[in-house]
Amino acid sequence: MFRMAKHLMRGLTNSSNDAVDVSESDGVRSLHLGSVTIQSAMRIRDPFALELTYTRAIMCFLLFNHQIKSLLAIGLGGGSLAKYVHAYCPEIVSKVIELNPRIIQVARNQFFVPENDERLEVIEGDGLVYLAEHEDVAEVLLIDAFDSNGIPPNFCSQAFFDQCANTLTSDGILVINLWGSDKNFDVYLQRIEQTFDGRVLTLPTGRPGNIAVFGFKREPADLRLASLRERAKALEKSHKIEFLQFIDKLAEHNSSSSNRLFMIKNLVNAET
Repeated sequence: MFRMAKHLMRGLTNSSNDAVDVSESDGVRSLHLGSVTIQSAMRIRDPFALELTYTRAIMCFLLFNHQIKSLLAIGLGGGSLAKYVHAYCPEIVSKVIELNPRIIQVARNQFFVPENDERLEVIEGDGLVYLAEHEDVAEVLLIDAFDSNGIPPNFCSQAFFDQCANTLTSDGILVINLWGSDKNFDVYLQRIEQTFDGRVLTLPTGRPGNIAVFGFKREPADLRLASLRERAKALEKSHKIEFLQFIDKLAEHNSSSSNRLFMIKNLVNAET
């Protein structure tokens, strides 16, 4: 998500939103919101692939639930994940809530996000309001809501994470994109752990880079590394995503043994 781009092209702006700019460099088209920071990227010759590593890491929710049917996302950006799920996960119905109509316009005109159909609905609206009005509706809730100043304060409070849990189904998964160098990262992670009673995994995608954080309403049925690797091999047959490498990163950056991943709560129980 965060590389510096060259040759900014003229974008769209209005008085109430960040400028929405698009750049192209070396065959990659990028979205920027009020700065040169890359918020989303697309390889023009392969527009439905996930160009940025952190977006591929976010798709690791597929490792933990084999039967996901619904996904709710707050924040569209260039629509990388929305159009990827639409193209490669035909069993999943997605809704995306995006506050800025300019972003929706650019995502469709410049980044090939498809028009609404029976499996993808992009809704112009306030994600916070939508979450407050919808409970128990999503098996996966994806939060990728950055602006020119980083993650908005209302998207990292304890109340917000508690609301996210309420929006998920009983076995739902929260996936949030955080920035590893954020001075408040540990605070945000502790809040997520509190909301999900320690059922949390982190997946760094660079140094300092983006970190995908997964919060689980219910612990996945099988966290054995052998089982996860078998699942990864199966997924890699139909997805151009390095799931096996991500499992190694999950084992490296979370509590684990040679055989399985541990959630914090279960790790405590195992040691007592």
